[in-house]
Amino acid sequence: MGAMGEAALVEFADLTVSYGAVPALAGVSGAFPPGPTGLLGPNGAGKTTLLKTLLGFLRPDRGQLTAFGLDPGRTPLEVRRRIGYMPEVDCHLPGMTAAAFVAFAGELSGLPRDEAISRGHEVLYYVGLGEARYRTVDTYSTGMKQRVKLAQALVHDPDLLLLDEPTNGLDPEGRDEMLGLIRDVSTRRGMSLILCSHLLRDVEQVCESVIVLNQGKVAASGPIAELTGPRRSVYDVRLKGDAAALLTDLKDLGCEWREADDGYRVFLSDGLGPELIFRAARDCGVQVRYLRPGSESLEDVFLRALGHGTGGTAGKETGIETETRTASSERSVARQDRALGE
Repeated sequence: MGAMGEAALVEFADLTVSYGAVPALAGVSGAFPPGPTGLLGPNGAGKTTLLKTLLGFLRPDRGQLTAFGLDPGRTPLEVRRRIGYMPEVDCHLPGMTAAAFVAFAGELSGLPRDEAISRGHEVLYYVGLGEARYRTVDTYSTGMKQRVKLAQALVHDPDLLLLDEPTNGLDPEGRDEMLGLIRDVSTRRGMSLILCSHLLRDVEQVCESVIVLNQGKVAASGPIAELTGPRRSVYDVRLKGDAAALLTDLKDLGCEWREADDGYRVFLSDGLGPELIFRAARDCGVQVRYLRPGSESLEDVFLRALGHGTGGTAGKETGIETETRTASSERSVARQDRALGE
C-alpha cells in the first residue's frame, strides 16, 4: 500500500475522449495513487473508456494521461508490460488448458517462455486452480473462469492490476473468495490495483481510495475514510405514523433523507442535532420508534456525488448495486444486496 505523499501511479489532466461526436470523458482530471483504488460510476459514466485510454487502446482528443510517468499513446507496450488486466468479459482461447493459456499471457507480457510456464503454474495454484490447471478453460465453471482471468493478469507480476467487474456472475461464496484473493494481492503482495465495479460493497471491502465518474466527469474522489468521515450529522430512523409528512417537513427545514432498510437515513444540516427530528415528529404526530447516530457510507457519498441526495427514489437510475443493513441489532447485522436499477 502506498505511503502518504507517494507519487501517483496514474495521472490524468483535462482528459477528453470521444466516440465520434459523443464525449465519453469530458475534461476529467485526477490520479490513481499506489494501493487499492475503486473506480465507480453508473453505466456510461466513462469508466471503461478511462481504462482503455490507460492501456493505450484509445487516444485522447485533448488533455493527457500518464502511467508510471509514461504516455500510453506513445509507448503502449511499455505501459502494458507493467499492468495486469482482468477484463469483464471472458478472454480465454478456446481449446487451451489453463496452464497453457496463463503461460501464453505471460509470454505476451514479455516473460521468457520457461519463466512464463513456471510463473503460470505458481499463479494458478495461488488462485486455487492448481489441481485443474491441465483442464481446458472451456470446461470451467463461471467462478473458475474468473479465477483464471485473475491468474493471467498476475502472471508477469505487474506494478498495477486493473480489475473490471472481477466478481461478475459469482454466487455469494465465490464472490467472497474472489474478494479475499484481491485483498491478499493488495495487502500481502503489496500490489496496487484499480477495482472497477458496480458493487459498492466490493469496493468498500477492498479499496482505500475511490474515484466516482458521472457523465464523463469526476464527481468525487479521495480516500474513502475521508469521504465518509464526519461531514454531516447522519441518523438512522424508524417511524410510526405519517412518515411522508415528517419527511416533507425535514426537507423544508433543509435536511436530506433517503430510504434505508427498515427505515430512513436522515442527513441534518450543519449545526443541527437529533432534537430537530423529534420536534418535527411531534408537530406531525409521528412517533420516532428508533434513532441511532451514523456516519456517511460509501453509498451515501456515491449518491450525493451523483446529485441523488434527497427523496426515497434517490439513486434508482445509477446502475449501482449497494448493500443496505438493518439497524435492529447491535451484534448481528443482516446483509442484503439491493439493486438500484438501470
